[in-house]
Amino acid sequence: MAQPDQTFAVRLTPHSGVDKVMGVTDGELIVRVAAPPIDGTANEALLRLLARELRVPRSALRLAAGRTGRLKRVAVDAVAAAAVRARWPDLGV
Repeated sequence: MAQPDQTFAVRLTPHSGVDKVMGVTDGELIVRVAAPPIDGTANEALLRLLARELRVPRSALRLAAGRTGRLKRVAVDAVAAAAVRARWPDLGV
């Protein structure tokens, strides 16, 4: 039986001029992306950046909530969840 997706909180700042994970604050991953928040480009840039940081396939991540807001929930499969816990231990997954 497949495990249910696990999620974590991300506070995204689009149009910031840089693609960078800033760290964890109050259990949220703080991320900046250069892409503007138009037609989902910032969301896609977020997911690509997280996949690269975690060294998992892009398909292991999806946006579960927050498509139009700065606060988002990113869903990860079981393999990616282990990578998230290893990379950012203070982040609740």
